[in-house]
Amino acid sequence: SLTTFSPSGKLVQIEYAIAAVAAGAPSIGIKSKTGVVIAAEKKSKSILYDDTTVTKMEMITKHCGMTYSGMGPDFRLLVRKARKIAQQYFLHFNEEIPVSQLVQKVANVMQEYTHSGGVRPFGVSLLVAGFDQETPYLVQCDPSGAYFAWKATAMGKNHINGKTFLEKRYNADLELEDAVHTAILTLKEGFEGQMTEDNIEIGICTTDDGFRKLNRTEIKDYLAALN
Repeated sequence: SLTTFSPSGKLVQIEYAIAAVAAGAPSIGIKSKTGVVIAAEKKSKSILYDDTTVTKMEMITKHCGMTYSGMGPDFRLLVRKARKIAQQYFLHFNEEIPVSQLVQKVANVMQEYTHSGGVRPFGVSLLVAGFDQETPYLVQCDPSGAYFAWKATAMGKNHINGKTFLEKRYNADLELEDAVHTAILTLKEGFEGQMTEDNIEIGICTTDDGFRKLNRTEIKDYLAALN
């Protein structure tokens, strides 16, 4: 069963969940001096889809947003839980929940689903971008409930090539604009077909403006600058 260890000491359902994440659409996160950038490929199964209804990125609080690789419906549920956790904290303390606490509480939810009866692990890894006062955060949460902070990372399909690319391109003095360009270039590494403003999403988080998604015109301008 799900909550039983295999003879080799593994919980295979968690490994299958991680495999589901690795097969999902790529997501990239980069921390710069002045903010955090997250970018994701937005796959649509058919040209008949209304693209405006498909989203890979959600705001949780004014200074925190997240994206994912893996199963969309699982992400939707975790977004709802994260928002609820954030609002409960706000009602209690009358201030925004610190990103580190929010990540820990969401990771606790994910961990619960690895040892409870009648449920399965979430088939999704989260990439959380946020700001606490002057500190930028980029944190990844895995289906096992493990979470870790990154300077820059890639998830989903082709994530090994993405991380190799980021290792070559990343430096601690990156400006926000450069981080956006690097995120797009990293996504391009394993991108199938033509990259347009319709099939990628980019979110930025800064201490002044908080978290926001770039609109299509802004993404189009960034893509034009790279071509």
